[in-house]
Amino acid sequence: MMTNTNKNLFNLDELSGYKVAENYSDVRGWNVKDVNNRIIGKVDHLLVNKTAERVVYLDVEVDTTLIEEGHETYQNRVSSGVHEFINKEGENHLIIPIGMVIIDAKNKLVNTNQINSSTFGKANRFKKGDVIDFEYELKLLRHYRGDNTIHSSNSVDGFYDREEFNDTFPERDLE
Repeated sequence: MMTNTNKNLFNLDELSGYKVAENYSDVRGWNVKDVNNRIIGKVDHLLVNKTAERVVYLDVEVDTTLIEEGHETYQNRVSSGVHEFINKEGENHLIIPIGMVIIDAKNKLVNTNQINSSTFGKANRFKKGDVIDFEYELKLLRHYRGDNTIHSSNSVDGFYDREEFNDTFPERDLE
């Protein structure tokens, strides 16, 4: 069983004394769009790493259409034997590193200009409220980046110093 001491990520709302910084938008409830401007879901939670003392992921509830398309993709692939991601019933959440999104405060949108919907569709998801382990974080970042060599040390040390977690949290008023 996982104890809280091993827990790497916490929902912002389960931590007392943490809140969204004044100059940042609270993006909970906002739609998330992929690189092709397609809505892939909406932000459910902000995930904080206590050591880094900041928000490192958006926890996104995935749109059903994306999930159905994702299932499609698997059906074709099973024959070839390798398919790492098996999503079970009720698993409709995934995380996106904060540095891989752009916040559009004016239109209350979160844009992921680096990830397309098929990558999201094939991503490994989890159930709302599941404890997210570091292995999942690594796996997902490698999946988004298409690079299996990312952070080969497998320890959490220095992981959030990567550009994907750059917390400048850029807000743009996109006209």
